[in-house]
Amino acid sequence: MLSSIRTTAPLLSSTVFLLMGVGLLHTHIALQGEALGFSVAMIGILTSGYYTGFLVGTYTVPKLTHRFGHIRTFAFCTALLAVVVLVQALTSVYAIWLVLRILQGLLLVGLYAIIESWLNAAAEPRHRSSVFAIYMMLNLGASAAAQQLLRLHGEGFVLFCLVAILVCIASLPVVATPQSQPSIHGVPGVQVRRMFRLVPTALVSALISGLVLGAFWGLLPLYAAARGLGAGEVGTYMTVAIAGGVALQWPLGRLSDRIDRRLALALIAAVAALAALANLALPSAGHIVAMLLVFAFGGMSFAVYPIAVAHLVDYLRRDELLSGSSTVLLVNGIGSAVGPLAAGALMTLSRPEFLFGWFGVLDGVLAGYALYRFMRRKREVTSEDHFVPLVQTTAGALDLHPDTPDRREEAA
Repeated sequence: MLSSIRTTAPLLSSTVFLLMGVGLLHTHIALQGEALGFSVAMIGILTSGYYTGFLVGTYTVPKLTHRFGHIRTFAFCTALLAVVVLVQALTSVYAIWLVLRILQGLLLVGLYAIIESWLNAAAEPRHRSSVFAIYMMLNLGASAAAQQLLRLHGEGFVLFCLVAILVCIASLPVVATPQSQPSIHGVPGVQVRRMFRLVPTALVSALISGLVLGAFWGLLPLYAAARGLGAGEVGTYMTVAIAGGVALQWPLGRLSDRIDRRLALALIAAVAALAALANLALPSAGHIVAMLLVFAFGGMSFAVYPIAVAHLVDYLRRDELLSGSSTVLLVNGIGSAVGPLAAGALMTLSRPEFLFGWFGVLDGVLAGYALYRFMRRKREVTSEDHFVPLVQTTAGALDLHPDTPDRREEAA
């Protein structure tokens, strides 16, 4: 295990710095956009643009990696991403911000794909699931820690520069690594209709998770600012929400191993809906109560997507797993692109507190649908069922998942 950690340490280090930069960028763009006079709906469109670029990059950037190799492509993407971030700091033109946000999504999914495919090649086969778990914990942990960087005082330009610095630092371990470059695999084909007929709850859960978390990343900082929180306090608010995901994802996933996953999804979505509606009903709640509510909401919300993937795995043949997981990822990405648009329009037409109304309605719908599917067709839980922490990333991460075909064969 220690040898695998040493081998993958440069890539994991790149992950930490990259995700710190990205986590700070998401929140800072929302707050800086508001300071520039952009409406909530306009900021929602920026977030949707990011996820649109993310989806496009999922299918286009691997071609670039095939042509130039992992190291050169990683250096190219990090350099260009730093330039894009700095250009965004120099302008306040909304149309330019939108184009830059799309480019950020496209470049970042390429960077994630390179790190994940390289981790898969570098980790020893018997330790891939452990490396996978560490990678996923670093993913959310770095994003949570990055929110505290909002406490640094200075103009918006300063934080954009900090993001660019973190992105450039993230390139150093990859560029300096002595490891040989792996080959990158093509993205498996998606089969939305077939997967919906086979495992409808997984796709519905992935879609609603995207609708919720897309708005979460893009608009929750604006909600916190509307409550009268300063930049540092907004950072703490976001940190607590993400920390809920870090703390509760594993125990909630283990719960889904012991009961039908659809029942687990129904319970988790119901609690998330209650936490969201409590935020809506208590707009002037005290600081501690607000933090507890957002911790519970974040913990529940970040658990939905990985349980949806685990539910999908329960029903697919070995040769269908990567294709099915790519389908769920695509559906989740579509939800992530649409969510900020709809939630931003709702907040503009009503008031910022209705962001949690959006969350509450979606989670309520998911709770009802998952419970309906559970009552209609119950599944026998087996001793082989197991949950793996997961966040929305790329299809490359699924090669590290212990339930992919070659991992299952190794376990057998």
